[in-house]
Amino acid sequence: MLRLPSLGEMDRTLGMRVYLCTSPTDMRKGFDTLAALVRDALGYDPLSGQLFLFVGRRRDRIKMLYWDSDGFALWYKRLEKGTFRMPIAKADEASIELKASELAMLLDGIDLRSIKRRQRFRRPAKTSKKQADSKETLNPDRVSCV
Repeated sequence: MLRLPSLGEMDRTLGMRVYLCTSPTDMRKGFDTLAALVRDALGYDPLSGQLFLFVGRRRDRIKMLYWDSDGFALWYKRLEKGTFRMPIAKADEASIELKASELAMLLDGIDLRSIKRRQRFRRPAKTSKKQADSKETLNPDRVSCV
């Protein structure tokens, strides 16, 4: 039987969170000023190992900053034609968390605003032995949909 990976499996294998800064960023900023922006404007620890994305005002450039065990790493991409299509953010949000699959779509030129995720059934997480011993029962109203 052929088994293809699902987007959810791909998202879980990244091992880090991806945060997109919702306001346009000056693409002349380097390691230290982007790290300060992560700390002060976004409210995250730049040394956490998470991936932080910044997009220029024209949306044709993107920078990714992350801590790589012994120093910051910076990845930069400039499009020769077209723009990155950003997801819609609420007015008060400084950043949006993206899944690995959404990051891949963003970099491949897919408009994240036109993507619609349909609700799907997802089994509740397995209970640990400690929870089972406390005779905690699953509430059918708590079954989550994604």
